[in-house]
Amino acid sequence: MGPALLPKHVAAVVKYQKDPLKALEMFNSVKKEDGFKHTLFTYKCMVDKLGFHGEFEAMERLLLEMRTNVDNSLLEGVYIGAMRNYGRTGKVQEAVNVFERMDFYNCEPSVQSYNSIMNLLVESGYFDQAHKVYMRMRGKGIQPDVYTYTIRIKSFCRTNRPHAALRLLNNMPSQGCEFNAVVYCTVIGGFYKEDRRAEAYELFEDMLGQGFCPDITTFNKLIHTLAKKGNVRESEKLFNKVFKRGVSPNLFTFNIFIQGLCRKGLLNEVVKLLDGVKREGLTPDVVTYNTLICGLCKKSQVDKAECYLRTMVNDGLEPDRFTYNTIIDGYCKLGKIQSADNILKVATYKGFVPDEFTYCSLIDGLWQEGDIDRAMDVFAEALGKGLKPSVILYNTVVKGLSQHGLILQALQLMNDMSENGCKPDIWTYNLVINGLCKIGCVSDASKLVNDAISKGCLPDIFTFNTLIDGYCKRLNLDSAIEVVSSMWNHGVKPDVITYNTLLNGLCKASRYDDVMETFKAMMEKDCVPNIVTYSILIESLCKARKVNEALDLLEEIQERRLAPDIVSFGTLINGFFNNGDLDGAYKLFRRAEQEFKVSHTTSSYNIVINAFCEKLNMSMAQKLFCEMGDKGADPDSYTYRVMIDGFCKVDNTDSGYGFLLKAIERGFVPSLTTFGRVLNCLCVKHRIPEAVGIIHLMVRKGIVPEVVNTIFETDKREIAAPKIVVEDLLKKNHITYFAYELLYDGIRDKKILKKRFPTRSSHALS
Repeated sequence: MGPALLPKHVAAVVKYQKDPLKALEMFNSVKKEDGFKHTLFTYKCMVDKLGFHGEFEAMERLLLEMRTNVDNSLLEGVYIGAMRNYGRTGKVQEAVNVFERMDFYNCEPSVQSYNSIMNLLVESGYFDQAHKVYMRMRGKGIQPDVYTYTIRIKSFCRTNRPHAALRLLNNMPSQGCEFNAVVYCTVIGGFYKEDRRAEAYELFEDMLGQGFCPDITTFNKLIHTLAKKGNVRESEKLFNKVFKRGVSPNLFTFNIFIQGLCRKGLLNEVVKLLDGVKREGLTPDVVTYNTLICGLCKKSQVDKAECYLRTMVNDGLEPDRFTYNTIIDGYCKLGKIQSADNILKVATYKGFVPDEFTYCSLIDGLWQEGDIDRAMDVFAEALGKGLKPSVILYNTVVKGLSQHGLILQALQLMNDMSENGCKPDIWTYNLVINGLCKIGCVSDASKLVNDAISKGCLPDIFTFNTLIDGYCKRLNLDSAIEVVSSMWNHGVKPDVITYNTLLNGLCKASRYDDVMETFKAMMEKDCVPNIVTYSILIESLCKARKVNEALDLLEEIQERRLAPDIVSFGTLINGFFNNGDLDGAYKLFRRAEQEFKVSHTTSSYNIVINAFCEKLNMSMAQKLFCEMGDKGADPDSYTYRVMIDGFCKVDNTDSGYGFLLKAIERGFVPSLTTFGRVLNCLCVKHRIPEAVGIIHLMVRKGIVPEVVNTIFETDKREIAAPKIVVEDLLKKNHITYFAYELLYDGIRDKKILKKRFPTRSSHALS
């Protein structure tokens, strides 16, 4: 007679059998053994095994069997395990069903059961339902314990109410519950999540002062909250406090710090910390390297990421799917498709099977490079290898086709999707609608929207905004207004982008009254305007010659706590100039920097300089020209052009000539009109050598008609080029016939040719 089979033997086999269904087969077979009967212990082991591996149907059948063989009042631990396993896989309703059935099956839930279901609900974001469970528990006279309070506090922190969590924490002793480090750190994390650093740190100090020091697991959860916000320095400060109290970091601690440093882009510090991990006697794991590799790829340092891939392999670690996909995606985003291919070849050799993410990265990279044929080949390869594409992969291909104007192919692919059992989603439609609008086929885009609706795919805000933008760009404003009106019928509320797009279209079409009416409707619909909205309104009012009304909007902008930007001020200043109010424009220009602390750009200086030049106030224009350089707004080619034109108009030939040379020296290429103005002025003053010098300078800089480049013999080109330039300037009416004659004679005069070509140093710009 063999040794008796005991429940502990069955439980051990169940525990160590990796396949849950094989474990269940063994579990059922032992029922036939003489004298053996399953106990609460063996049932619990088997139920936990099935639940952990997601075999919930088998688990429920076993629970039903267990209820007939075991005292139901003893099953609370089993039910708690089942609830947790359901919760771990996101099956919240099923977990709630287990809890609700406990009473029915004569198992009275204790505080532990209530804590389990409340924690599951809080972790899943069902905060109101968790509160109702708590109130039900209190209604049954069950006293909360420290874990109940911790769950409640976590709920308050998750719903951005750290002060409520703190009040509950302070109330715990009066309810017979002692503080602990876990509940303290939960509240501290809540304050850090809300960026209330001072209050969080004060509470941390209070916790340590009362003798509560978190263990490394609890502490890791706290600094993980900080790492997600990239607040590494604060994490270091807290770590130094607990380290002095004997808390030693583990690998997870270092991984959290590495994650935080990567979020902040402090990659050099990450490398130093990686060395610190090894000095602590810890071995970096795949998560450590993956975090660093991901951080490097996000900063476009994919070559370095590949080096760390080799390092982790040399350290005996096996790169996983995330490792390879991250580097492949990084190279594709940089347009280095060949490097991505090389990584893929090495990975495939080592057993890596490309997945949907891999193919999406490759196809997206090829679209960016404009390699349409190869992108489609990669897609075909994915299908050929048996990959069942989801809507994500299809959308990646549809996006590329639409962006490259291949709308017919994109539409065909949408049909193929449906035939292959993959239903296009609204994003699929949006991609094609956007492509149609970009090539001006807005009516076709509108038909596609109707097609989406007829197939049960409801349009979203992006759909409507794309369509409205398409109509506005075609100046079909009535259709755009109709689309805005129809949005409400589809349950989509127009947002600030919707209204800004429409307002801008109306403004461009000079429908200024409609602009103000649309803005009024926007406000009535409780859509909050942003600075872009006000910039459009200012532009519209200025174009309608209602400059003072536009100026009044500055106060409204401030009342809404928005900051007027340089675009708004530039539009307003230009509006004053167009109204002939030069003094008002200049005062506003100064007010912008003094009152609103706006830093003027080259564009805003150009507006003011151009206005003074048009009024022939060159002293003021020159003052602003000198000032803009000092303020970090470097003059551009437009600045030089208006300055040169202005000087020529006031007959200040020296300054016009000097500014022309300065512009060329700075690398700008003045227009032929600008060259012509200076040449005419020099010729009127009979300063022929300088005028001829400009012609030769144009030849040297390659500012010549195309015909010059067809003369291949150098000697002939040097002789012919100046004459051709002069003739071209006359032909295009950039110089007078008087200037032409002087220049034509001048370039033939050998005495003039011997003179030095002009340099800026010989001409003052002041």
